[in-house]
Amino acid sequence: MEYRPLGRTGIRVSSLCLGTAFRAQDDEATCIRVIDRAIELGCTFIDTAIYGQGRSEEIVGKALKDKRDEVVLCTKVVNSLGAGPNRDGLSRLNVLRAVEASLERLQTDHIDLYLLHSFDPHTPLEETLRALDDLVSQGKVRYIGCSNFRAWKVMEALWTSDAHNLHSFVCIQDQYNLINRWELEPDMMPLCREQGIGIMPYSPLAIGLLTGHYRRGQEPPVGTVWSKAEGRGLSAHKYNFEEAMTERVDGIVQALVDIGQAHDKTPAQVALAWLLDHPEVTAPIVGADLPEHVDDAFGAADWRLNREDRVRLDKVSTLERPKKYA
Repeated sequence: MEYRPLGRTGIRVSSLCLGTAFRAQDDEATCIRVIDRAIELGCTFIDTAIYGQGRSEEIVGKALKDKRDEVVLCTKVVNSLGAGPNRDGLSRLNVLRAVEASLERLQTDHIDLYLLHSFDPHTPLEETLRALDDLVSQGKVRYIGCSNFRAWKVMEALWTSDAHNLHSFVCIQDQYNLINRWELEPDMMPLCREQGIGIMPYSPLAIGLLTGHYRRGQEPPVGTVWSKAEGRGLSAHKYNFEEAMTERVDGIVQALVDIGQAHDKTPAQVALAWLLDHPEVTAPIVGADLPEHVDDAFGAADWRLNREDRVRLDKVSTLERPKKYA
């Protein structure tokens, strides 16, 4: 397992981060085995949040009870559980309340990396940053970052922290994969490179589309979010397979299949290796609902793309700049 610096901090984390939403796994014992297996394979970076009304954090807390010091633990805030008008957003009131609840569910006295899950347009950014700064000073949080912020808002946050001598973001968490390159590459990636901010890409396999199990013109596997026959309450219109599996996307999948066959790797491992080939990327977040899913994903950790394969993936996944931005 390779270990990379987390942004400009002095700590190092595994090059793959385990995501623990467990949306497709109801059995708690299996979820804990997934976490145990990842740690066995060298994972030292675990990401969670209040997914499933806090279930994810509770499971992670149980799994790490006797091995808390072995991992860098990341969780997020944008709301807190319960009813009331002040349970949403990033106000000082809600952030402080949310972190206490997360600490209790996680059975720990500190959170290593605490992220703002999304931007709150109703709360002054300085108010939120001062609340986070207090949490760091109190030792309840070690480092802070954000998720799903626009690049200019990240820059505003960095400026605000610098102007008021507050702890600043060290990491971002955004969607990034071979299908979706546009959100991160033009502005956010250069910003992170210049400012020394780590990147944790989520959805590195595009909700399974890059695993090789989905092909254009074929029915998606039953029981997945892309299948109209799935039974987990996820709306079919949200995950429209016909719209998602375009000719371009199918071309990307074919390249992953070809490269994987040439190197005895799975398409998913090749897709993760492409992300890891970016020096700006700290650790892609891989979700796993079974221990064998962990084995597959972590098979990418110690393998590198050669130049020819990297160029092919870059070319097949290139998306022209939208005309309105030209």
